[in-house]
Order: sequence, then C-alpha cells, then structure tokens
Amino acid sequence: MNVTTTKLNDANILASATIPRSDIDARIDKLAAQTGKQIKVDGFRKGKVPAHAVKKLYGEKLAEDAEGEAIRDMLTEAYAQAGIKQGDVLGDPMFKKYGKGADAIEVEIQLCLRPTVNTEDYKSVIPSYDEPTVSAEEIQERTDLLTAQAAPLEALTEARPLAKGDVAVFDFEGFLGDEPFEGGKADNYELEIGSGQFIPGFEEGMEGMTIGEEKRIPVTFPEDYQAENLKGKEAVFVVKLHAIKVKAPATLDDALAKKITKDENATVESFTKGIEEQLKAEKFSKLYNEELKPAITEALVEKMEFDLPENIVEQEIDNLVNQKAQSMTREEIEAIQGDEAKLNALRDEVRDDATKSVKATFIIDALATKEKISVSDDEVNQTLYYEAVMAGQNPDELIQYYTKNNLLPAVKMSMLEDKLYSRLLDLDKQ
Repeated sequence: MNVTTTKLNDANILASATIPRSDIDARIDKLAAQTGKQIKVDGFRKGKVPAHAVKKLYGEKLAEDAEGEAIRDMLTEAYAQAGIKQGDVLGDPMFKKYGKGADAIEVEIQLCLRPTVNTEDYKSVIPSYDEPTVSAEEIQERTDLLTAQAAPLEALTEARPLAKGDVAVFDFEGFLGDEPFEGGKADNYELEIGSGQFIPGFEEGMEGMTIGEEKRIPVTFPEDYQAENLKGKEAVFVVKLHAIKVKAPATLDDALAKKITKDENATVESFTKGIEEQLKAEKFSKLYNEELKPAITEALVEKMEFDLPENIVEQEIDNLVNQKAQSMTREEIEAIQGDEAKLNALRDEVRDDATKSVKATFIIDALATKEKISVSDDEVNQTLYYEAVMAGQNPDELIQYYTKNNLLPAVKMSMLEDKLYSRLLDLDKQ
C-alpha cells in the first residue's frame, strides 16, 4: 500500500493511498481462514470450515472488513508520516475520495487537527465600559412596586363593579353543553383580574360584575390546552362573585422590609441598598449580554488568526442549516432537499457565521486554559437545577432532556465563556 500525506494547513492534513486489489484479496483470505476456525457450518467439523466455504457464505461481509482493516492501516501509516497521534485528530476523518477500480482502491482522507491558538496580547482588545449607575427615582420606583406587591389584601367596602387589578373571590363551575367537566369547579376561589391566569375570555367576562351577581361566561379552550378533552372546545362557566379585595395602602418600614426580603435583620436602609445593587446588576446584565459579550467575541475573532479543522466547521454549518429549517415550511424544505444547488447555496449562506462560531469556541477554550478557568459537570448540573426551580420545572427531567439531546456541552461552553469574559473584564476583582 502506497500512502502519502499532504499538509493542507496547520489544522488539516490530506492522506492519500492506493490499495491494490491483491492487498484486499489477501486480507479477505486471512479473515476467511480466521473465521473458519471459529464457526460451525453443516458438512464441516467445527473450526475446520475451509476458507472457500466461508467466502461463499460471508463474502460481502469479509470484503467490507478487509477494506476497513486496510483503511485503518492506511491511517496508522498516515499518522506516522505526519508526526501526529490519533488523539490529535478531531472528530471522524473525512473521506474525500473512495474510488474502487478493478485493480485498486484510490482513497483520500482528510485528517482534521486541533488548531494552535496564539494567545499573546489578547487583553488589548477587551473593551472598556462605564459602570452602570442607578438614580434615586429608579430606586424609589422599584421600592414603590415591591411595597405595593407586599401590601395586604382588604375586602372592598364600597359598592362598585369588579375591575382590572382587583382580586375576586368567587365560585365557578364549567360546562360542556349541559354537562359539567372534571376539574372545572371551585368555591371561594381568589383571582387577580387581568393577571391572565385563566383561559382567554374568562377574566374579561368577570369585569364589571358586582358582589352577589351570578353570570354565565362563554369561553373557548385553546388548541394547546393541557387537558385533551378540552382542547379547542367551547364551554360556559357559571360564576358567582362573593367579594372584591384590593391592596391596602402600605408604607415601607423595617417590618415590611423584613417581610419582603424574608430577612429578620433587614431594615429600610438595607432594603433600599439591596434594591440599588439589584438594579445595578440588572443594568450590567443587559449591558454585558447586549453589548460587551458580542463585542469581546467579535474582537477576539478578528484579532486571532489560525486555521480551522474543516470537519468541525462543516458540523456547525449542519447545525445552522438545521436551525434555519425549523422556521421553513414543508414545501420550502422539500424544494431544498431535491435541489443540490439550493442546498449548497443555503450552506454557503451560513458558512461565515459557522466559521466565526467555531473560531470563537477554540479561542475561548484556549484562553480559559491560559487563565486556568474551568467549568465542572457539577456546576453545569447546579445551574440547570437552579433554572428549573426558578421556572417551576422538574430539575431531574430538565437535566435528562439536556443529556438526551446532547445539549450539556453547549451549556458548559456558554458558562466557560461567561467565566472567562468576567475575568477579562475584571469583574471577579470588583
């Protein structure tokens, strides 16, 4: 077998070989002899099946195995010639040519390597920024909002119709036609009108009711409603209003500060300081995600030049094309699938973004290594657990979903990026 290697660039090597048909035939004979010692075939003693009989039974499989063995030997020779180890190769080798002829198989395989990233002088491109400030008016506005939310509810004493923002105390029962449905009844239920907790039309139908009034409110359940028997169905709720509650006037004092923060040591002063810090954090989060983070990534990608492994870029192109396909109509997808030129045009459309994304990933990985920054699997799980709890989801189910769909590496990379950028912005020193 004649093997040659050509360095395409620092991240890609092309291995070429001519595998003679005689080489493949010899491998088939060897595999047939080995197989004959292990199998039992009627008419032959176990372990004594001749090679010609094995080839007759398993000829196609033996040929595949022989070619696979030849390719592995080819790659071993290519690694030696190029001075690389198998661990240096990223992803699967890319077959550029596999031409079967009568006398030989012509093979070209591209090996893609982890690129070398020059990490010198990378801090020079990190943008400066002004620390967000918070005005007294903003602090007061947030204070008033939290104080109002924590104010106790009081029954309305004056006679007036139910309005948005009121809390209604009422009985209700839902009917499909003349039949009540399961889960559609409750007594003395409390609901803030305008909160959107009930299906569309229900809360709007209650507006204007007076205490003691009974009313029939027609509604249509959404098509995506969780209960299968109610999806898209027209129903009527019989509602009786018992009371109207409104927020009582509230003044911020130490007691209310303790209630809002659930901190026994809270005071008006500490509560106000906490609001200021929260508002600053919110403003910086917006600044970081919308301006600083994209600016850092763009600057690093522009500054650092190195060759990229072609297979990783192609994988990212696949990902971006699949993402675009999710927003396409069935007809659009079918048109592209049946037209190679259109598919190639779509791939070219996302190639620049894919290249920048892959380049940024290698840069972040290299700089995180240089800065001795890492993200453990436990940190990833803790982050997902917290997000699930905050969203009212089952943490174990969310982690299983991310694991099943191979999304954990992307989460880890995003966390690594944020840790690195925080270091580069000196946030961990503040």
